[in-house]
Amino acid sequence: MEERHVLVRVAVAADLAAVRLSKRLPLKRLSGRELLVDGYNVLITVESLLGNKPVYRCDDGYLRDTRGIFRKYRSSDLTGEALSRTFDLLVPVRPLRVDVLLDQQISMSGRLAARIERLLEERMLPGTARTARDVDRRLKVGQANVRAVVATSDGHVIDAVSEAVDLPAEIARELNIRVLSI
Repeated sequence: MEERHVLVRVAVAADLAAVRLSKRLPLKRLSGRELLVDGYNVLITVESLLGNKPVYRCDDGYLRDTRGIFRKYRSSDLTGEALSRTFDLLVPVRPLRVDVLLDQQISMSGRLAARIERLLEERMLPGTARTARDVDRRLKVGQANVRAVVATSDGHVIDAVSEAVDLPAEIARELNIRVLSI
């Protein structure tokens, strides 16, 4: 199973990888910009980094985990640290707004959204956290409507937006966590 996830998530055709990489913004370019966060995508990857689970630097330059736990996600003892590190990373950058979207279909998403809103408020980061049935579509449409930067490593979302940021990669760099490559 792991090998299949690696192949599907890590290997990207060279021309597509180049296009995706051209959309990637460094963290400092978020200053004064709106940020739409693909909540579970970012959270699961950061938890994987912190839990020493396999995370790969993919052919397109973005970090992706390969555990394939998306629909089966449950908060763990790493969730609090992963969320704190993610939002602490944004404080010095001062984005104009941070909106986190969580997939409604995943159990306890409403509670996680409330927890994220408290963390944003504690850090004086303006924004919201909410659940939706169609997170990917909202990320794509929202980015187009407000010219926001999208935080995700989901290739289909990156393909549809003009700018993306890889928050897990920034955390890995900050913590000097070694990621895998093929």
